[in-house]
Amino acid sequence: MQLYDTARRAVVAFEPGEQVLMYTCGITPYDATHLGHAATFINYDVLQRRLIDLGHTVKCVRNVTDVDDPLFAKARELGVHYLDLAAGEEARFERDMTALNALPVYSTPRASSAIPDIRGFIGMVLDRGYAYVAGGSVYFDVSKFPSFGSVSHYSREQMIEFAKQRGGNVEDPNKRDPLDFVLWHPSADDEPSWDTLWGAGRPGWHIECSALALRELGSTIDLHGGGSDLIFPHHECERAQSEAATGESFVKHWMHVAMVYMDGHKMSKSLGNLVFVDKLRTEWDPRSIRLGIIEHHYRYEWEWDDTLMPRNRDRLESWSAASAGGADDGSVLADVRAALDDDLNTPGAIAAIDAAAAAGVGVTSAAALLGVDL
Repeated sequence: MQLYDTARRAVVAFEPGEQVLMYTCGITPYDATHLGHAATFINYDVLQRRLIDLGHTVKCVRNVTDVDDPLFAKARELGVHYLDLAAGEEARFERDMTALNALPVYSTPRASSAIPDIRGFIGMVLDRGYAYVAGGSVYFDVSKFPSFGSVSHYSREQMIEFAKQRGGNVEDPNKRDPLDFVLWHPSADDEPSWDTLWGAGRPGWHIECSALALRELGSTIDLHGGGSDLIFPHHECERAQSEAATGESFVKHWMHVAMVYMDGHKMSKSLGNLVFVDKLRTEWDPRSIRLGIIEHHYRYEWEWDDTLMPRNRDRLESWSAASAGGADDGSVLADVRAALDDDLNTPGAIAAIDAAAAAGVGVTSAAALLGVDL
């Protein structure tokens, strides 16, 4: 299998052992699953299916970020406890993933379950000299980690700009460098707080995934994924603090899924340009929704439009009709496998099935490999 590696900036061989250790950054559960979320997790689901098809076992960990600013802000707005909000939205997300026929993952740990692990992890980073305490917070010192930036390959100016846009307080006067990032900081009065040797408070965003990955999978994982908006700062910071803590390589292969757009802008809760999966499911067969996602290549941005669902309803009907009357042809499955091994080329896989179905050839097993049960 060949997959694009973000850090190496090339399509390279992905050659894990029999067991694949895989970590995908999950949801912050404060609202419904939109199509951009679904695109990320369904593409990793197709990857997982092909790895299993190749004979691997897959330990895929998908965390739940239930200690984070957007969740607290939404709970504050609604006047509910943040864990109650998280539990409801996590359940809704799981219903959406089940409807879209996503395979169960190995574990879905919550950040709130990892506070002892996070405290220990921060202690490791401090003991190894990669962090400092200032103003009641603990910061990672990027000057002590010379390869900082080697996942994203962004310039310092780009990193500062993305940090501003994505939750990093570059103006924090306690920081030695604008790119230093928080490992632990004081909580607001209405936020959860835990005691530590360096002061009461709560973890920063990035440290949660590092601690969970170490706890669930060990110090080195085969593949780490998420949306492309997580390349910086989240994944860049994860790698730095993880390797600082353990002294070992954190990730062998970085894989990122491109953003989904609507009305010319990335789907985002702040803009409100969203298509929610649970709403789509009231109008369309979930298999059509899944096809609408994977007809696009995971590495390229795409735009939602009103032709997507009718087109994939018709596609599903064509595949089903061919499979009802025609015997499966092994060459179709071989074509789909070859496409998936070519940087998870789901559009190529779908094109092969389209052509076979148009010729009246059964495509049940080929469709199943894409997670579409006919």
